[in-house]
Amino acid sequence: MSYQPQIESDTSRFLNIEEGGQTLRIHVNDCGHGDETVVMLHGSGPGATGWANFSRNIDPLVAAGYRVILVDCPGWGKSDTFVNTGSRSDLNARILKGVIDELDIARVHLLGNSMGGHSAVAFTLTWPERVGKLVLMGGGTGGMSLFTPMPTEGIKLLNALYREPTIENLKRMMNIFVFDARDLTDALFEARLKNMLARKDHLESFVKSLEANPKQFPDFSPRLGEIKAQTLIVWGRNDRFVPMDAGLRLLAGINGSELHIYRDCGHWAQWEHADSFNQLVLDFLARP
Repeated sequence: MSYQPQIESDTSRFLNIEEGGQTLRIHVNDCGHGDETVVMLHGSGPGATGWANFSRNIDPLVAAGYRVILVDCPGWGKSDTFVNTGSRSDLNARILKGVIDELDIARVHLLGNSMGGHSAVAFTLTWPERVGKLVLMGGGTGGMSLFTPMPTEGIKLLNALYREPTIENLKRMMNIFVFDARDLTDALFEARLKNMLARKDHLESFVKSLEANPKQFPDFSPRLGEIKAQTLIVWGRNDRFVPMDAGLRLLAGINGSELHIYRDCGHWAQWEHADSFNQLVLDFLARP
């Protein structure tokens, strides 16, 4: 029987997760039926969802025999909105813990992009026994760059888009989000803008969160040595959102980790170099 591609609506489900004395309705996509599970954690861009961030990566992993879980973090996608005053990295980690507990999954491989990388590191530091392997792309620890003024131009445009969600501001951000903006179609822009405007409460909550705590993603550099999971770090050489020296800091801090750098690549390695990225991840996960 030939492989049938995964469909967003067919894999969509909601879980009730307790957080800080309240119940949050969290959306996930549950794809495939493998013995090993890969959880994909999205970035913090306006309108981001698990499915939108990893649309080019789901089928190759499911076809290879993995169960793939995509989580919409609180304040994104179809999940409940949330004003966060503490560490969003740790908040997302607690939500992920609740998700895999509800799904009765003992151990997962984590694949995190940008904010998802921060969340994956936070989860690994808190529940190391629940983590198989770790893949971090364009995120994983905070702190200042030694070479790039902070906040970066990409983060400035992202924050501006949250405050003024227009097609013009979206295009300004996305044009430096990837290395080659010619691959960005009008349909992609319109879909992303529709996602954003459909959940204005998410946009408002993100701005309120930043006002309450401008440092949503703590610097985990001093604790990276605690990570024992095999770790693959992936970065775009031309990332204008999170500078490449953040990836070097991860490489220096996580014992046995390795770094793969894509030239002609921005902040979206899994989308810009999807075929190569998918094979890179599959080979990494297959190692003993």
